[in-house]
Amino acid sequence: MFNDIGALELVALVVLAVLVFGPDKLPKVIQDVSGFIRKIRDFSESAKQDIRSELGPEFKDFDFEDLNPKTFIRKQLTENEDLKEIRSSFDLKKEINEVADAVNGHASDATVPAAVGRAAGAAAGAGGTGPDLLKKGGRPEHADRPPFDADAT
Repeated sequence: MFNDIGALELVALVVLAVLVFGPDKLPKVIQDVSGFIRKIRDFSESAKQDIRSELGPEFKDFDFEDLNPKTFIRKQLTENEDLKEIRSSFDLKKEINEVADAVNGHASDATVPAAVGRAAGAAAGAGGTGPDLLKKGGRPEHADRPPFDADAT
């Protein structure tokens, strides 16, 4: 519950509590707050038990933490056999390396899809290992410029 409170913040809270409630009333306030938290926990546990009993025996494995989307997705990814098979057959690092090699012009045309292979071959045929995206291109010729539309601006 308080995983993200540091030592300095905790000391500041204690000093603030002593200043607000005073050293004589502070133990009673702590006792009342802890009792209140205990009652809330007991109420939530009894509500969970009531919901489980109302759902019936087919939901005996139901876990309320599964309602959290992160927990649900993590559980489905680890327990679903079809997804395990797909994950084992797909090597993301290999795919990324192949795409990077194709972009840089290092891969052979046989392992690269046709469109990527043509683009990499055209860039390599232009005299480099690939397109240099940082260089500014020359001014396009008059025929290459898009038509200017005064009404659009």
